[in-house]
Amino acid sequence: MDKGRLEAFSDGVLAVAITLLVLDLHLDAADGSIPHQLAEHWPSYAAYVVSFLVIGVIWINHHSLLSRIARVDRVLLFQNLFLLLFVTTMPFTTATLAEHVGASDADARWAVLLYGLSNIGMAVGFTAMFARMVRHDLLVEPVDAAVGRRAIRRFGLGTLAYPAATVVGLIWPPLILVAIGGLALYYAFEQTPTGDTPTARTP
Repeated sequence: MDKGRLEAFSDGVLAVAITLLVLDLHLDAADGSIPHQLAEHWPSYAAYVVSFLVIGVIWINHHSLLSRIARVDRVLLFQNLFLLLFVTTMPFTTATLAEHVGASDADARWAVLLYGLSNIGMAVGFTAMFARMVRHDLLVEPVDAAVGRRAIRRFGLGTLAYPAATVVGLIWPPLILVAIGGLALYYAFEQTPTGDTPTARTP
């Protein structure tokens, strides 16, 4: 498959997922003044901002990864689908977290776990894609094995950091938004330099 088709399909899925996030933001005149509602429903807005940032950074880094490859193989296609599987859960897990993040009961912990699993799945999918590209000669220009291993470790930090963020959130739910937001900012900067070809850097 031409990588342009893969990128177009992925862009469409990411666009739908990031748009669906906003559907859970609303105000109701029967619930009081706008300032009161904004203060009362802060978890919804905080969860929206963090998840928008997460999906936005995924879109940027997805483009950065695909700009490096010369060809797409069948395994990479399935890895990309695995990534998108978890991306499409973000509107659901974000809404669930926003509803329960202010509590400290079992439902709040379940909401944290669901949100954490969405992010863990995306981290695993992204890391698997990058490792496949480096190790199976899919890059425009192959890289030295040692350089490739360092880049994979740096990019794959999320496979350890997102589970840690989830555990922290299980202790106090709002902390998962702080931790996930911090990881999104980490990945907002290029974490895949391999010295091979110029790539589009993230803002």
